Amino acid sequence: MKEIFVNIKNCLGCKSCELACTVEHSQSKSLFGALSESPLPKKRVYVEYGDGKNIPLQCRHCQEAPCVDACISGALKWDSQANLVTHDRERCVGCWMCIMVCPFGVIGREKDAKVAIKCDRCTERDVPACVEACPSGALVFTTLEETEKLRRKNVANAI
Repeated sequence: MKEIFVNIKNCLGCKSCELACTVEHSQSKSLFGALSESPLPKKRVYVEYGDGKNIPLQCRHCQEAPCVDACISGALKWDSQANLVTHDRERCVGCWMCIMVCPFGVIGREKDAKVAIKCDRCTERDVPACVEACPSGALVFTTLEETEKLRRKNVANAI
């Protein structure tokens, strides 16, 4: 199963991933259209700066997700087939419990609609918008096995 992996060393802090995520989750699916929407579309990936590094953050889709356990309405569920934590907007009551328990701080709020928002890994796309937009390869959409092979190869080349 493919996941989004982060190579922090490659992150430029350009926030292209944030912009692409916002546009992908807009009604118009275009930058100029998204700017005129009300309410404005919200991003689901966040680039933070800390400890001298830029760090892209998005939902890790934890198998034992605290947000799923804390969700009082059942809006958040673990989908074992897709290997994702899914969010049903219609069931969300805006209690923000998921936001409070997320260890990564990556669940946001859509205040006007009073619903939580989180990364859905752009399931309708072959490659998530954030990954596709990343100019430096800091975000990669691949399997754990392929990531491990690449890491081992890079370690071997460094010796």
